[in-house]
Amino acid sequence: MAGAVIAGVLALPGPSAAARDGELWGAATIAPGREGIVEVAGSQGAEPGTTLTLTAPRGTRVTATPLHAPGYLGRVAADGRSGTYTVTGDAAGQAWQGRTFPFVLAVPADAVPGTRLRDCVLRITDPHGVRQAAGRCAVTVGLAGPTLTRPLSGVPLDARPQIAGTAHPGARITVRDKDDREACATTAAPDGTWACTPGPALPAGVNRLQAVAHLNGVSAMSEQIDISVADAGAGQ
Repeated sequence: MAGAVIAGVLALPGPSAAARDGELWGAATIAPGREGIVEVAGSQGAEPGTTLTLTAPRGTRVTATPLHAPGYLGRVAADGRSGTYTVTGDAAGQAWQGRTFPFVLAVPADAVPGTRLRDCVLRITDPHGVRQAAGRCAVTVGLAGPTLTRPLSGVPLDARPQIAGTAHPGARITVRDKDDREACATTAAPDGTWACTPGPALPAGVNRLQAVAHLNGVSAMSEQIDISVADAGAGQ
């Protein structure tokens, strides 16, 4: 599934947020150098002044609390180490159960794909600062989607065209056609470029190519491009 844009932020899909046995829980997979949304499940109804806090994983920053709903006030700490939602009078007595609270996290560009980031902590405190619930969030460093720079979409091709693009350095790249057959595979170079040529000839006619990158247990897909392969026997 492709990432969704929420409040202008790329949100890469992760496991759904859910309250597990009364604990707070949230999860997200975010590519290096990107922002993504951790959606946190709340607990039961709360009085005004009750606060949900997410403390950011080590090395990351909270950059926004994009929920705009009556009864909840979102804030981000000046240093980006945490974000909060506080219940106002409009939400008094409403259940937090079933509602999710989005926190935008920024992951540094040098984060290693596949890494599970540590120290993402969740808690709910009452108006007096007494803890009412706690939990953790699972934030995994994802992989930016590879790109396909060659061939160009719509340009007639021979049966074994060079296919090229960019990806995270060291990622294993597999190119597949519209029938999910592997066209070719290679590994991205240290500068992020990659190229491969199909072994078996691509079938003549209209086709579609997509690159999939894999690294350290995480993966990402490129956009698809439409191609047209010439019939090798045409004109003979």
